[in-house]
Amino acid sequence: MDRRGKMVREVEIKSDGDVFHEIFRYRPHHISTMSPGNIQNVNLHEGEWGTVGSVIFWNYTHDGKEKTAKEIIEAIDEEKKLVTFKVVEGDLLQLYKTFVFTVHVDTKGENNLVTWTLEYEKLNGDVEDPNTLMDLCIAVTKDIETHHLK
Repeated sequence: MDRRGKMVREVEIKSDGDVFHEIFRYRPHHISTMSPGNIQNVNLHEGEWGTVGSVIFWNYTHDGKEKTAKEIIEAIDEEKKLVTFKVVEGDLLQLYKTFVFTVHVDTKGENNLVTWTLEYEKLNGDVEDPNTLMDLCIAVTKDIETHHLK
């Protein structure tokens, strides 16, 4: 059985897509004020905000439990408004050998489409697909949108 997987979900937002991209690139530490029920804290451990190779530490709540993730910014594509984070430490690596989050914003006029891609390799066949983690990404997206529409 193949333990690798990929999950993609799109969500339309009414708030500014450029601002949404800037938050994940340059200001992920502001997400905890926009989505405090999901993201409690985001700290820079190495490098600079918004640069490839920087290390970010997340405190978040998933399935009702407090969790942590240490991630490296693996890629940034300013033209495509895309940021890729690779998990290198934390709770997810108790279930997955590898885990990568990509957030991409497609801005076309008034319609902005946020696409989340989760790519992973499970440690074993008993590990479930990360559906509830994708739900968390979508919830955070909606919280950021709501914050910016105020």
